[in-house]
Amino acid sequence: MENSLQPAISHAETVLTVHNVSESIRYWQETLGFPNQWTWGEPPTHGGVSWHGASVQFALNPTLAAEKHGHSMWIRVRNIETLYQLHQDRKAEIIMPLSRQIYGLTEYVVKDLNGYNITFATPTNFKKGHSSILPENIQILIKKPSVSQYRNLFESVGWSTAATDEMLQAQLDFMQTIVIAENLQNGDVIGCALLLGDGFSFYYVKDVMVHPTWQGKRVGTALMQELTRWLDENATNKALVALYSSEHLAKFYQQFDFAPTFGMIRVIDRDHQPMP
Repeated sequence: MENSLQPAISHAETVLTVHNVSESIRYWQETLGFPNQWTWGEPPTHGGVSWHGASVQFALNPTLAAEKHGHSMWIRVRNIETLYQLHQDRKAEIIMPLSRQIYGLTEYVVKDLNGYNITFATPTNFKKGHSSILPENIQILIKKPSVSQYRNLFESVGWSTAATDEMLQAQLDFMQTIVIAENLQNGDVIGCALLLGDGFSFYYVKDVMVHPTWQGKRVGTALMQELTRWLDENATNKALVALYSSEHLAKFYQQFDFAPTFGMIRVIDRDHQPMP
């Protein structure tokens, strides 16, 4: 039987050749702010640092390190203004100040103690050709849609459900809060975002939908801005907010400070017959 498992790349790390592993780790921790570190050997001949999803390794090789000056690496970050201020305060050698680039990123460049150029970058919140203003006939409300409005919106984006009206009503009643986009001209609900949660430490964003006619007109952004405002005002400090999204929508959610993370899921499938 042919093996149907396909390879999946889950992680990659840059390995920088350096003159001194311990000094490199100390610089990346004390100046660049990376909190986690590990070493191998005594004195260390290899080691690394990490911060959230970014990891960098250091290999002791003075000969190669002397030839690598001017080489670079690129690190994607959130809240780049805060990190930029931290690097300024810690006297990092910033060789390109924080600035917006024409290719849609906001970046700055630090030269580390080994001479590597480290670019820190984040997507610029601008989409060419997309309006930055919500259409004047659309209003964003904290409001529960009717079952028929919810079902119509659900079907308009190509999703399907076997749930009855009673089941959908129970789902809507169970939400912590619901944000909708309403057309003032006819009362139609043309977008929504639902929020589940325990009301204390965990929340889950689901069913962020915009009718195809209104996509690309900032409706989805406005929905998430209002949902984010609600969370900032009502969720407890350090509460976890999660969502599932396809990869092509990652940049959209990253502008609201969502970050990729490792996770696992299990789907209940009563049609599946387990192997004996």
